[in-house]
Amino acid sequence: MNIQSLTAEQTDTLQEIVNIAMGQAGDSLARVLDNFVQLSVPRIKLIDAADIGPWISGLVKSDTLITAVRQSFHDDLSGEAITIFSAEGCRDLSDLMGYQTDLDPLTEKEVLFDVSNILVGACLNGIAEQLNANLSFSAPSLIAENSPIRTLLAENSLPWDYALQVEVNFSLEGRNFMSHLIIMMAEDTIGSLQSSLDTFFETG
Repeated sequence: MNIQSLTAEQTDTLQEIVNIAMGQAGDSLARVLDNFVQLSVPRIKLIDAADIGPWISGLVKSDTLITAVRQSFHDDLSGEAITIFSAEGCRDLSDLMGYQTDLDPLTEKEVLFDVSNILVGACLNGIAEQLNANLSFSAPSLIAENSPIRTLLAENSLPWDYALQVEVNFSLEGRNFMSHLIIMMAEDTIGSLQSSLDTFFETG
C-alpha cells in the first residue's frame, strides 16, 4: 500500500464517529420497520481492493444466497457502499413492511432499495455531518440477486488499488433478518479523511 495507515488516534476517532452514525442508521431503520435493530461493533480496516471480494465472501456461509445493493458516494468523501441481504432477510423485510404475499421482483427490488437507502444515507450522512464534509449519492443499483456471495464482486471490480473499509451488521430482534453494510472509502479520499479526523479530534 502506498498510503500510511490511520494512526491509533485517527482510528479511535473514526470508530467514535462511525458508532454515532451507525446508531442513527439503526434508529432510522427501526422506526420504518417498527422493530428493534441490533448493531454489531463497526470494523474498520485498510484493505487492498483485490482482497475485498474474498473478504466479503467470508461474511456468510458459502452456500448462502444473497442479494446486494450497491451505491456510490462522492464529493469530500468518495467510494462505494454495498448492502448485503440474505433470502430470509428479504422475506422478513416484506413481512415487516406490510406485504402479505410474496413480492414480485420489481416490488422486492424497491423494498431493498428503500432499506439500503435508509442504512447508507443515515450512516454516511452521519459521518459527513460530524466531519463537516459534503456528500452526494448516486442512485442505488442491484449487483447480485439470489446469488452465491463468492460471485458478488467477480464481475463488479472496484476502481481502486485499496480502500478504507467500514463494516457493520444489522439484525432484527426475533427475526432471521441480517444485513451487512460495507462502506469502502476510495484511496484518493483517505488523505483528506485523515485531516478531517485530526481536526475533529483537536476541536472535539
